[in-house]
Amino acid sequence: MALFSVNLALQLLGIIIAIVGAAYIHLKHVTYNYWSSRGIAQLEPIPPIGDLWPLLSGKRSIGQLMRDGYLRLRKKRIFGFYSIHKPNLVICDPDILRFVLTKEFPRFQDRGMFSDEKLDPMSGNLFLTGGTKWRHLRVKFSPTFTSGKIKHMFTIVKEISDNLDKRLAYEAKQNELVEIKDLMARFSTDVIATVAFGIDCNSLEDPDAEFRSWGRKFLEPNPLKNALMALCPSVLQILKIPFFDKGASDFILNAFTDTVNYRTANNVVRKDFLELAMQLINKGYVQGDEDDNNKETAQNSVNASDKITMLEGAAQAFAFWVGGFETSSSTATHCLYEMALNQDIQEKLSDEINTVLEKFGGLTYESINEMTYLHKVVSETLRKYPSVAVLNRECNQDTELLDTGLVVEKGTPIIVPVMGIHWDPEIYPDPEKFDPERFTEENISKRHRYAYLAFGEGPRNCIGMRFGYLQTKIGLITLLSKYRFKPGPDTKVPLPADTGNFLHMPLGGVILRVEERY
Repeated sequence: MALFSVNLALQLLGIIIAIVGAAYIHLKHVTYNYWSSRGIAQLEPIPPIGDLWPLLSGKRSIGQLMRDGYLRLRKKRIFGFYSIHKPNLVICDPDILRFVLTKEFPRFQDRGMFSDEKLDPMSGNLFLTGGTKWRHLRVKFSPTFTSGKIKHMFTIVKEISDNLDKRLAYEAKQNELVEIKDLMARFSTDVIATVAFGIDCNSLEDPDAEFRSWGRKFLEPNPLKNALMALCPSVLQILKIPFFDKGASDFILNAFTDTVNYRTANNVVRKDFLELAMQLINKGYVQGDEDDNNKETAQNSVNASDKITMLEGAAQAFAFWVGGFETSSSTATHCLYEMALNQDIQEKLSDEINTVLEKFGGLTYESINEMTYLHKVVSETLRKYPSVAVLNRECNQDTELLDTGLVVEKGTPIIVPVMGIHWDPEIYPDPEKFDPERFTEENISKRHRYAYLAFGEGPRNCIGMRFGYLQTKIGLITLLSKYRFKPGPDTKVPLPADTGNFLHMPLGGVILRVEERY
């Protein structure tokens, strides 16, 4: 009996070894030959994880991983990448990018990322969802981000920037070394909480405010889940794993619903994103006003019968929160870090800010548009530190890819290595150098339009770009008009990135020396 059990165990072990061996051989010589058999350059995948090892091991963020591959193979125009078993196509050439992102957009409309509203209700947002659902939501929400609507939100952001000024003044008096990353995250959190949810969370005064606490939890490093969400979402769906934390999703849904119900019951009207979302819930369209000169608003009102649901409204507010607080705060943090390292640029920018403020008698919506050097500085910050370091698309029908001779099969994930393009020395000489003059009109005109993708391109570019610029610039104007930033003894050069996050953000704190200018 014992001998029989041993023999059975050995047989089972042999079968397992044979299955694993066969799977390994199939992956290595069949699955991982997908691109090379089509004459396309590829990286060196390792069974069973493909090219994900640098990401899963925490050695590289997804943006850095794609940047490394881009800088190595950019001359090939396109190259192959494997996420576990799935062949992905990485596009380096700007003409092919224009083909995918704009010219043949209907063939590459969806991101192919994780979106399952039954499993994860907050994933049904504009950033992640696809197909007719995305088109419906994009048409509905585009009028909420017109220049006229953004102008109304200026006053709200300006009020919170006054709190930012007071907070930094207090912290600088306590200690001239200030942790800038957390400060800017709290500022952005307060902005998004009040604009998107109508809630004064005041995390600038209370670092443990509920919105800020959930924001920290949401951004806790999780390399495996981030990789699966972006590059192999089917695994999350098969295993029934929601990408967004259920506690955070429930908190956002309750905060949104409670405020909508309160405003409805008390006839509260406020010119913010929440009010516009309520119009879409109650009327099916966004009302135009004297500041809107945008045909989207008029077209949207014609199709008024199709209202959005409360859950759809909450999901877009959730996307506004996720996409607004961390991207803007990281951009402002990276910018102040570069100002500390480049005192000449900081002084030139501060001079422009104070000159324009004096001309307008203070900070106004119109004054921001006159700060042309500020726009160059922010653009260069996003060039060097793109918050969204890769863009994802998915081919939805077999398509011949421009003049490459390659037919991209339906279901193939497409990756746009934004950080790689932004760090290409042939497009941006000496890419590690922080140089706002890259964004003069003359220099911009010399570059391919698709060589700068901080907010994406084409019909699926970032819908909140105007608000992102506004929020970031107001924060920077508030601080650089009154304070000077310098490196501290613990300021890291270069600044390490958080490799465990799907957004490109600094690792740990960013501590700078802060001095009052006057």
